[in-house]
Amino acid sequence: MPSLQKPFSEIKVSLKDALESGLSEEEYDKICDIMGREISLTELGLYSALWSEHCSYKNSILALKTLPTDSPLVLAGAGDENAGVLDIGDGLALVFKIESHNHPTAIEPYQGAATGVGGIMRDIFTMGARPLCSLNVLRFGPINEENNRHLLSQAVKGIGDYGNSLGVPVTGGELFFDPSFTKNCLVNAMVLGIVKHENLAFASARGAGNSVFIVGARTGRDGIDGAAFASQDLSDESASKRSAVQVGDPFMEKLLLEATLELLKTKAVIAIQDMGAAGLSCSAAEMSAKGNVGMELNLDDVPLREEGMTPYEIMLSESQERMLLVADPSKEKEIEEIFKRWDLLAVKIGTISDDGNLSIRMKNKLYAKVEAKSLVLGGGAPVYKREVKRPKYLDEKKNDLLNDISPVEDLGQSFISLLGSPNLCSRRQLYEQYDSEVGLASVFGPGSNGGLVRIPGTQRALAVSVDCNSRYVYLDPYLGTMAAVCESARNVASCGAKPIGISNCLNFANPYLAENYYMFSESIRGMREACEILQVPVTGGNVSFYNESEKVPIFPTPSIGMVGLLDNLEWRIPAHFQKEGHSIYLLGDFRPSLGASEYLSYLHNRVSGAVPYLDAKREAKIIEFFSEVATMKLISSAYDLSIGGLALALFRSAYNVSQSSTISFALNFKDKQALLMQGIKTSPEGSKMDRDIIFFGETNSTILISVSPDRAAELEELSQAKALPLCLIGETLSSEYSVFDFDFFRVPIKNAINAYESTLAKVF
Repeated sequence: MPSLQKPFSEIKVSLKDALESGLSEEEYDKICDIMGREISLTELGLYSALWSEHCSYKNSILALKTLPTDSPLVLAGAGDENAGVLDIGDGLALVFKIESHNHPTAIEPYQGAATGVGGIMRDIFTMGARPLCSLNVLRFGPINEENNRHLLSQAVKGIGDYGNSLGVPVTGGELFFDPSFTKNCLVNAMVLGIVKHENLAFASARGAGNSVFIVGARTGRDGIDGAAFASQDLSDESASKRSAVQVGDPFMEKLLLEATLELLKTKAVIAIQDMGAAGLSCSAAEMSAKGNVGMELNLDDVPLREEGMTPYEIMLSESQERMLLVADPSKEKEIEEIFKRWDLLAVKIGTISDDGNLSIRMKNKLYAKVEAKSLVLGGGAPVYKREVKRPKYLDEKKNDLLNDISPVEDLGQSFISLLGSPNLCSRRQLYEQYDSEVGLASVFGPGSNGGLVRIPGTQRALAVSVDCNSRYVYLDPYLGTMAAVCESARNVASCGAKPIGISNCLNFANPYLAENYYMFSESIRGMREACEILQVPVTGGNVSFYNESEKVPIFPTPSIGMVGLLDNLEWRIPAHFQKEGHSIYLLGDFRPSLGASEYLSYLHNRVSGAVPYLDAKREAKIIEFFSEVATMKLISSAYDLSIGGLALALFRSAYNVSQSSTISFALNFKDKQALLMQGIKTSPEGSKMDRDIIFFGETNSTILISVSPDRAAELEELSQAKALPLCLIGETLSSEYSVFDFDFFRVPIKNAINAYESTLAKVF
């Protein structure tokens, strides 16, 4: 291999430079062995970015490979392309993915959150799919602190401004507060798109002599070293690197979306990929490696918006709204004309070679010549298996029997207080920042169990939910992650849809600490077992390590984005009570426990106890049951029991936020106490807390449903045939009633709604 021509601007690279770039001494030695010579600064930049945790998944890939990925519906699975792809019938494919933008949001909340949305949108439409809807998972510190309120409000504004500008509705999401997220907030964005099978586009470059184009925005210095920034702890020093945060332009992204979708329908494109983490470096290396080809790039041709940019800066810039594509030379004019029509740049910057090398030139000098496969996951990028050590606190917390906790004196007042808890209160003020009726409008969106969107041109729909109780995972990573998978499946199923796949965003702390890696590996184990039992494939996702600050790790948060298919919109099951005089039932394993609950955390300032009992096989039976009752139009409403327990599920079933309407209820436990106690007696808190446990204890595998009186017997017969527990607990009342009647206590409806709606009003 010829030596590089080194101009004076390229400093000699040393081990010290490599260490400062985030590489280890072992990794630096491996790079030198691969190259067989000294490396240039630009080459060091390529390796440091692509071997970073954010790009290479070097500390997670072995665990991720244990997840189930097979299904007859999978057209592109985990790691194959920019996003997962599922066949949804009628010649259509669903393209979906969830990703994180945590550290950028902690530093620049508006741009960090906005560009997180922009990046995941490009992952979808570079595959030829038009984005259909989006969701988000948000984690922040307590909102009584001014900086946390600032971070939240600006992040939500960034998400809303970017998504609304693209015309993509937000159909749901999740918001959770805890002190562990005070300096390291989490922003995970999920997007679903639809494409015809024949219009699917892929990222595998091929064909020596084919043209390489950069399209979209000009390249600047924003986002340089963004991948490395995301692959280290969030400290005061790293927080000062605001240049690592990208700046987005949603209006240019809208043009890029339309131009790209128009272009892909012409079949002029051979391969295409978004420029996300590590920018041009990552897209060029990954596209080349996938196709077993090389790429010759001339950086003189890259459109720049800043003067004096070096090859290192151009290759590592994470400027937004850019993509790399490969095309037959005969299609160059067609590509340029389409992008010109949309007032966008499309510039040829190189060609495909057959030597497997990524070669980078500028001003007639060679700045880098690296084997593309040596840069990427599955090629030369390192792979590690980290040490695990079970944290001591897990057993201490689990064995806390909560014997010193006393029942609340006033159940009604406690319920009012919990309705105002930041983790339970209304999200109306948040999702009203988003538009849920733009573009291909959602059928049902924020405020329900999950989002439900019509598949364009059909009477079918997609249900989608994002879920994770971070507190559960903190107290038991295995069961907590199983619970997240099962809850997301219940939410989809309770809309009437059949779960068909998940994407995950795994937010954890520093993997080099054995206790942290234990939490990650146990979470993967729980996800694997739940997905296997539910027969739901993992189609891809994202790993975000180093989520901690000042040596305080976040509550681990494996966000689960579940999608389901509803074959007929007429089978949709509403989340809210529909009419007065309907019977209210609990279906499933009602085993409430105060351990790990919001009740315990908010009213008693305690995070401990055992995570609620979970039987994933029972969850699978419940999901199967709902697929059947949906086609029968048997039940009137369904609401999953999760955080907040039975009392909150009843309130949310009764109060339709989007319509500002209420259907009250009256419960009757007098003949049901023994049955309810079957679950309560297994709780460590004991019978002295029975009423607190019934209403505020949390449980898995349970859904609150309502049914018209003339079909109640049919429901009871079916549940008995399916061996699923069913318990009648009350009936719905006329909207004229002014109280919610919980049998043991009553609450004025007006007071409950005021408490529920007031908390986030202080933020927005």
